[in-house]
Amino acid sequence: FAIFSFTSVIDLIIWLEEDGYISGFMEFYMKEGEPYLRTAHGMLICLWDGTVHYLLYLVMLAAIARKYGTEIRPAFILNIPYLFLPVWAGIRIFTTSHAFPKFPAETVVASQSKGIFQRPLDMFLILYLLGAILFTLFRGLLVLDCPTDSCFTYIYQYEPYLRDPSAYSKVQMLVNMFYLLPFLCMSIYGLLIPGCFWMLDWTLVFAGAVAQAQFAHMGSSVYHRTPYTYRVPQESWWEFMILNAVYTLGMQMLAYRCYRNPTFFIKGTTETVEEGKKQN
Repeated sequence: FAIFSFTSVIDLIIWLEEDGYISGFMEFYMKEGEPYLRTAHGMLICLWDGTVHYLLYLVMLAAIARKYGTEIRPAFILNIPYLFLPVWAGIRIFTTSHAFPKFPAETVVASQSKGIFQRPLDMFLILYLLGAILFTLFRGLLVLDCPTDSCFTYIYQYEPYLRDPSAYSKVQMLVNMFYLLPFLCMSIYGLLIPGCFWMLDWTLVFAGAVAQAQFAHMGSSVYHRTPYTYRVPQESWWEFMILNAVYTLGMQMLAYRCYRNPTFFIKGTTETVEEGKKQN
């Protein structure tokens, strides 16, 4: 269910981008991965998978969770605006043209001509992203009942909250694996290849999402309302806190790096060399 739902959303994004409703998401994949999807037949396949199939997967989810249906009260409907309004606001913000400061062409060229070994902060962030990818994948496998000894040891000695029957932590780890994990991989690409302007917006979105999710997860892992058997053991409290704090703060550092020095991510230059010389 989770894998097919993820691919349906990807196909829906491909159709929306290729038909001009959104931009900047799948350009690289469509160029290097499956360019044949740009045909009329490919577009209609993506549209069908992203709408009909996705709706059927949601029906499957409803059938799976039917025994819990009696726990949903009419007040649950009050959450609907909080689901759609952020999406609407995000689309408006992302489709609005950005007003970048005018950087001299020399500054942009100099920033984008530096290799990764000349950018120690970006090297550090890539190392963080590699670690975050492994950690995100590992915790996703944990909640999917990974049978290895290392998974068993970690979930019982470091994060027993992942076994909590309420399943909030399980859902969060799956969301991280299917939505955050692809972005972490794309961020490595964005730090290696200049001109990935989407990094300036999406790092802020994911930094906020990770901060909120980690706050709830870390807090619930030690909160007094959590059953004692699912709380973090005292002997591994510091390891749990440090590991999750690094995981959280790394995303904030990535967003801050993009905000403070955006020249590497600007697509093209905002000022010609001649204009810069005239101003000087």
